[in-house]
Amino acid sequence: MSYHIYSFEKLEVYQLARKFKIDIKLMSQLFPKEERFDLISQINRASASISANLAEGSGRSSNFDQAHFTNMSYSTALETIDHLNTALDMKYINEEKYTELRIKLDAILNKLNSLYKYQINNKETLKKKV
Repeated sequence: MSYHIYSFEKLEVYQLARKFKIDIKLMSQLFPKEERFDLISQINRASASISANLAEGSGRSSNFDQAHFTNMSYSTALETIDHLNTALDMKYINEEKYTELRIKLDAILNKLNSLYKYQINNKETLKKKV
Protein backbone atom coordinates (compact mmCIF):
# COMPACT_ATOMS: atom_id res chain seq x y z
CA MET A 1 0.00 0.00 0.00
CA SER A 2 1.30 3.48 -0.82
CA TYR A 3 0.41 6.98 0.27
CA HIS A 4 -0.13 10.29 -1.48
CA ILE A 5 2.64 12.90 -1.62
CA TYR A 6 1.06 16.34 -1.24
CA SER A 7 2.21 19.36 -3.23
CA PHE A 8 3.73 21.13 -0.22
CA GLU A 9 5.95 18.10 0.45
CA LYS A 10 7.54 18.62 -2.96
CA LEU A 11 8.50 22.23 -2.24
CA GLU A 12 12.21 22.69 -1.66
CA VAL A 13 11.46 25.30 1.02
CA TYR A 14 9.30 22.80 2.91
CA GLN A 15 12.02 20.15 2.73
CA LEU A 16 14.61 22.64 4.01
CA ALA A 17 12.30 23.79 6.82
CA ARG A 18 11.63 20.18 7.81
CA LYS A 19 15.37 19.48 8.11
CA PHE A 20 15.96 22.78 9.90
CA LYS A 21 13.33 21.89 12.50
CA ILE A 22 15.32 18.72 13.32
CA ASP A 23 18.59 20.68 13.50
CA ILE A 24 17.00 23.01 16.04
CA LYS A 25 15.49 20.17 18.05
CA LEU A 26 18.84 18.37 18.29
CA MET A 27 20.68 21.59 19.19
CA SER A 28 18.17 22.57 21.86
CA GLN A 29 18.59 19.22 23.61
CA LEU A 30 22.02 20.51 24.65
CA PHE A 31 20.60 23.58 26.40
CA PRO A 32 20.43 23.64 30.21
CA LYS A 33 17.44 21.77 31.61
CA GLU A 34 16.10 24.91 33.31
CA GLU A 35 15.38 26.27 29.80
CA ARG A 36 13.00 23.37 29.06
CA PHE A 37 9.83 25.45 29.46
CA ASP A 38 11.31 28.70 28.17
CA LEU A 39 13.85 28.94 25.36
CA ILE A 40 13.80 25.24 24.40
CA SER A 41 10.03 25.25 24.05
CA GLN A 42 9.98 28.59 22.22
CA ILE A 43 12.70 27.79 19.68
CA ASN A 44 11.30 24.33 18.96
CA ARG A 45 7.75 25.62 18.46
CA ALA A 46 8.89 28.51 16.26
CA SER A 47 11.06 26.31 14.03
CA ALA A 48 8.30 23.69 13.75
CA SER A 49 5.81 26.38 12.69
CA ILE A 50 7.85 27.20 9.60
CA SER A 51 7.05 23.89 7.90
CA ALA A 52 3.66 23.48 9.59
CA ASN A 53 2.35 26.76 8.19
CA LEU A 54 3.44 25.75 4.70
CA ALA A 55 1.55 22.50 5.08
CA GLU A 56 -1.58 24.17 6.42
CA GLY A 57 -1.53 26.90 3.80
CA SER A 58 -1.29 24.41 0.95
CA GLY A 59 -4.81 23.25 1.77
CA ARG A 60 -6.30 26.71 1.20
CA SER A 61 -8.21 27.27 -1.99
CA SER A 62 -6.96 30.71 -2.99
CA ASN A 63 -3.48 32.01 -3.57
CA PHE A 64 -4.12 34.84 -1.13
CA ASP A 65 -5.03 32.37 1.63
CA GLN A 66 -1.95 30.31 0.80
CA ALA A 67 0.18 33.45 0.80
CA HIS A 68 -1.16 34.33 4.26
CA PHE A 69 0.23 31.07 5.66
CA THR A 70 3.50 31.52 3.76
CA ASN A 71 3.74 34.93 5.43
CA MET A 72 3.11 33.32 8.83
CA SER A 73 5.85 30.80 8.04
CA TYR A 74 8.17 33.71 7.21
CA SER A 75 7.25 35.44 10.48
CA THR A 76 7.99 32.38 12.59
CA ALA A 77 11.32 32.02 10.81
CA LEU A 78 12.11 35.58 11.92
CA GLU A 79 11.00 34.67 15.44
CA THR A 80 13.44 31.75 15.32
CA ILE A 81 16.25 34.24 14.62
CA ASP A 82 15.44 36.01 17.87
CA HIS A 83 15.58 32.71 19.77
CA LEU A 84 18.91 31.86 18.13
CA ASN A 85 20.20 35.29 19.15
CA THR A 86 19.20 34.53 22.74
CA ALA A 87 20.90 31.13 22.60
CA LEU A 88 24.07 32.81 21.37
CA ASP A 89 23.86 35.60 23.96
CA MET A 90 23.40 33.04 26.74
CA LYS A 91 26.35 31.05 25.34
CA TYR A 92 24.20 27.94 24.83
CA ILE A 93 25.61 27.78 21.29
CA ASN A 94 28.90 28.99 19.87
CA GLU A 95 29.41 31.42 17.01
CA GLU A 96 30.11 28.59 14.54
CA LYS A 97 26.83 26.80 15.26
CA TYR A 98 24.95 30.10 15.21
CA THR A 99 26.38 30.98 11.78
CA GLU A 100 25.57 27.52 10.40
CA LEU A 101 21.94 27.79 11.51
CA ARG A 102 21.56 31.40 10.38
CA ILE A 103 22.80 30.51 6.88
CA LYS A 104 20.25 27.69 6.67
CA LEU A 105 17.52 30.00 7.96
CA ASP A 106 18.46 32.75 5.50
CA ALA A 107 18.06 30.27 2.63
CA ILE A 108 14.63 29.30 3.94
CA LEU A 109 13.61 32.95 4.34
CA ASN A 110 14.68 33.77 0.78
CA LYS A 111 12.66 30.85 -0.60
CA LEU A 112 9.64 31.77 1.51
CA ASN A 113 9.82 35.31 0.16
CA SER A 114 9.92 34.01 -3.42
CA LEU A 115 7.01 31.65 -2.78
CA TYR A 116 4.98 34.48 -1.24
CA LYS A 117 5.59 36.73 -4.25
CA TYR A 118 4.58 33.93 -6.59
CA GLN A 119 1.38 33.26 -4.65
CA ILE A 120 0.42 36.95 -4.55
CA ASN A 121 1.14 37.55 -8.24
CA ASN A 122 -0.31 34.33 -9.68
CA LYS A 123 -3.73 35.05 -11.16
CA GLU A 124 -4.74 31.40 -11.54
CA THR A 125 -6.29 30.27 -8.27
CA LEU A 126 -7.91 26.99 -7.37
CA LYS A 127 -11.26 28.78 -7.04
CA LYS A 128 -11.15 29.78 -10.71
CA LYS A 129 -10.31 26.23 -11.74
CA VAL A 130 -13.24 24.65 -9.85
